[in-house]
Amino acid sequence: MRDLGAGFRYLLQGQRWVARHGKQYEFGLIPGLLTLVLYAAALVALAIWGEAFVTWSTPFADDWSSPWQRLFRGFLTAVLFALSLLLAVLTFTAVTLLIGQPFYEKLSEKVDQDVSPDGTAPESGLPLWRELWISGRDSLWIVVRAAGWGVLLFALGFIPVVGQTVVPVIGVVVTGFFLTEELTAVALQRRRVELRDRLAVLRARKTLVWGFGTPLAAAFLVPFVAVFLMPGAVAGATLMARELMGEETGEEQAAATAPDGESVSW
Repeated sequence: MRDLGAGFRYLLQGQRWVARHGKQYEFGLIPGLLTLVLYAAALVALAIWGEAFVTWSTPFADDWSSPWQRLFRGFLTAVLFALSLLLAVLTFTAVTLLIGQPFYEKLSEKVDQDVSPDGTAPESGLPLWRELWISGRDSLWIVVRAAGWGVLLFALGFIPVVGQTVVPVIGVVVTGFFLTEELTAVALQRRRVELRDRLAVLRARKTLVWGFGTPLAAAFLVPFVAVFLMPGAVAGATLMARELMGEETGEEQAAATAPDGESVSW
């Protein structure tokens, strides 16, 4: 339970950090806004042409009598849109981080410098194209795994009672784990920690991960909230990554000092 509370505190600390660093927050909003526009356009297109796509992909139902044809295709259209929404929630962070790799890399580096006792931040030493390749490769693998969980949970959702109570809770917890993996990857990749090792570290501290990722996943279900929480989530994940790597963090000292060196009162 202690780790659960610690994970939630890291989430709050990240939001407080970007609140004290307004320019970094505004800078970190750009990738989320771009991803939101792309996802919104895709979902609108699906809402407009989804029924036509289902009709085209089910020619065997052309000769079915009414109302079975309409009910069958209407059901498939609803399933297609619902599954797309679920995948959008599961993949939003991965796509945003991929689009905003340079943005969030800089934000995470600023957090490291701010809380590090010696004012330095770890560097990967890799060229930008190499970092983008690793980030894209790892994000694709995470998206595939998250999509597999999404399909499974969506299917389990048709189980009476359990599908409407237990499954949604499991879905938020699973989404929270993948969110945390993606967010901590920004800081851990700079430390040259490979995907396999990142997953091992996170699995060893599951309650810490759930404390950070589960409330964030629940918040991300609210439209547009993800865009505004992403910068703080990256900052909080960087702070948590320092603990996972056993690095000293002077966060209490950093919290007492504003960006311009003035004292901050809470």
